[in-house]
Amino acid sequence: MVNEFKLPDVGEGLTEAEIVAWHVQVGDTVKINDIICEIETAKSVVELPSPYAGVVSALLVPEGETVAVGTPIIRIGEAGQGPAESGQGPAESGHDAAEEQPLTLVGSGPKEAALVRRPRKVSSGAQAAHMQTQAAFEPGLASPQVEAAGAPADPTGISPDPTGISPDPAGMPADSGRAAVLAKPPVRKLAKDLGVDLRSITPSRPDGVITRAEVEAAASARPDGAAEATTPTPAATSLGEREWREPIKGVRKMMGQAMVESAFTLPHVSIWKTVDVTATTELVERLKSHRDFRDQRVSPLLIVAKACLLALRRTPIINSVWDESAQEIVFKRYVNLGIAAATPRGLVVPNVKGADALALADLAAAIGGLVATARDGKTPPADLAGGTFTITNVGPFGMEAGTPIINPGESAILCFGAIERRPWVVGSGAEERIEPREVCTLALSFDHRHIDGAAGSRFLADVAAVLEDPATALLF
Repeated sequence: MVNEFKLPDVGEGLTEAEIVAWHVQVGDTVKINDIICEIETAKSVVELPSPYAGVVSALLVPEGETVAVGTPIIRIGEAGQGPAESGQGPAESGHDAAEEQPLTLVGSGPKEAALVRRPRKVSSGAQAAHMQTQAAFEPGLASPQVEAAGAPADPTGISPDPTGISPDPAGMPADSGRAAVLAKPPVRKLAKDLGVDLRSITPSRPDGVITRAEVEAAASARPDGAAEATTPTPAATSLGEREWREPIKGVRKMMGQAMVESAFTLPHVSIWKTVDVTATTELVERLKSHRDFRDQRVSPLLIVAKACLLALRRTPIINSVWDESAQEIVFKRYVNLGIAAATPRGLVVPNVKGADALALADLAAAIGGLVATARDGKTPPADLAGGTFTITNVGPFGMEAGTPIINPGESAILCFGAIERRPWVVGSGAEERIEPREVCTLALSFDHRHIDGAAGSRFLADVAAVLEDPATALLF
């Protein structure tokens, strides 16, 4: 018996996804819930577990291909059943060989490329199954077995590049004869940015997965002694091209659509306040040595998050949303706190569910987990849905502040800028003096349809008050 696993909807109404990397190969034995591949949806990169146990008889979609939800992507036969027994050979399947050929990508450019089925004569048994799968993923490779069987080589086939770096539109040949490269999506993106061919790296790990350190070492080992961050593809390197194109898809496509929708449907207003956060930085240092935070990453962002949660209690309209269809303002009695995270695939905003009900140590753990998962590109769609208020931290990039765009489905977003040491006036009257202090700028963008300047200013003043003197939190 052969089971076909169809691409599921792993999010909320998603219609398609890209196969980023296969974790199995034809002939591998898998168990239920074993991870078989990684896919990129419009929201995140997700690992797909196998719903079946058995032997992988065919991978129906190559890496880098985008397919619709419901499309078969893998065939898994019963345990102990080889690829030939899983219906891959024409004799066993009872169908014409031309009907059973896997999808092959052909064409010389983005517009001309199409998925077609190519009839190919094959021998029977396990060898035939292996040849069919190999031909599907390496259409430009003319193997001796296929030629002997009478199938012509396909000179126009474009072989998907296992590094995630596509060949140039003119069809520059890739090294199809080498085994698939194993690397996580962030590592593939790093290699692409540095112009490093993953196939040229010999992995040191027993499982054959290439690490970030190996990519960086390969980049630094070049004759020029520096990584070519502006060289995205082998084709561009050899042809000396000064520009390149990347398809807009997945997370980046969703990010762009969401920002355009928000920017042109919500009347944004932004206000700023520069704050002396010396007391906050001192509190952060004390918390780092506290027993409740020994296993947590404590940063000023944690105190900013807590300050926002406290301020939302006093100005609940900031945590509301305008319902255009119902002509109502929907107030939320909970806070799902979004933390904007920059990832190699684009901006994502995972959120801490029920953040207002968490103790400070639990909030630190939740934020740390969200950020780590987002940077690995593994944020599940559930963590991206349902946010009510967002913080974006531009401090790590050295930026003072900005005018952030509101996350769709919310009404406000706070931008937390870099903390810098500046001369600051402290004291009053005869005690007034200038001292070096830790200072940062906060910027709040809000939906001016239902949040007026008074409400926005009150909220931002409350956040600033807690950062200036954390003891103020006792008054909320």
